[in-house]
Amino acid sequence: MRNERTRIRILRANAVFLALGSLGGLRMDILGAFFAAGPASKLIAAVPGSAIGFIEAHGLALIISVLLWRAEPLRSWHLTAAAVHLLLGTANLVFWQFFVIADALLAGYVTTSLHWLFVTLELAAAAAPPSRERALLAKAA
Repeated sequence: MRNERTRIRILRANAVFLALGSLGGLRMDILGAFFAAGPASKLIAAVPGSAIGFIEAHGLALIISVLLWRAEPLRSWHLTAAAVHLLLGTANLVFWQFFVIADALLAGYVTTSLHWLFVTLELAAAAAPPSRERALLAKAA
């Protein structure tokens, strides 16, 4: 994990996953909230105000994906990315019933597995000895 290119690739792969997942989630949220269609519609119909939480979560994941795409391969960014996936992966597990009710188990299995994969990859990248980290931090200051 000493290779800086590997650390950049991890951040970029993470950004792509978050972007694609959040765009798919936003699509389902919007369809469910405004057109009573798609998997999220079952939950949103029962609790219409829940749409705001879905849209905010997926919108923030999209914003974070942009930040991770542009991030320098610094320990702080890898820890930030790990924390994001720790939150999202844990939320998926705690609220697994959403995937059951929405009949979206495949999406639940894939996204939750990828969240935990990125927790692992980002923690490994954060644990790697800093190659240029001090120079990048000094440049930023």
